[in-house]
Amino acid sequence: MKKLLLVLLALGLTTQFYAQVINDGMLPEVEVRATNYKYLNSIDNSEAAVSVQLLEDMVAKFDVKSSEFYEDGSDFYRVYFYIPDGKIVAAYDRDGKILYTIEKFKNVALPNDVAASIAARFPGWKIAKDVYKVNFDADLGAQKQYKVVLENGKKTIRVKVDEEGTFL
Repeated sequence: MKKLLLVLLALGLTTQFYAQVINDGMLPEVEVRATNYKYLNSIDNSEAAVSVQLLEDMVAKFDVKSSEFYEDGSDFYRVYFYIPDGKIVAAYDRDGKILYTIEKFKNVALPNDVAASIAARFPGWKIAKDVYKVNFDADLGAQKQYKVVLENGKKTIRVKVDEEGTFL
């Protein structure tokens, strides 16, 4: 019985040694697509809500050439991306470069600058609803805007704020 236990223990320990993956210092090849770096730099979604970040990253990584509707003769592709919180309409050229986007998200977390600006100008008011809009153009860059509905008791106010907290 002791021999059987020792043999099982030895087999159990030796299989652990063979389970290790030895890295020879070589990394697998990675394809880096920098086609839509202008879009990612322009929207700078580091302070955006997680759902907004995920959808914008999906738009930037979308590969037109591998999609089912890709045709060699077409110069322009309009693709729609949806989530429950919002949507993005993105236009791509034949190489997969983003030409423009129209983005709209409802009731997302506001960035700190926007929330602080609203709280400073309207103390005692609470945010009831908000809409985050982004218009990106490859030549002009991104324009971000927040439309916010504020409530204080039975009173409501609608305000527009840009990404830096400046009222429009």
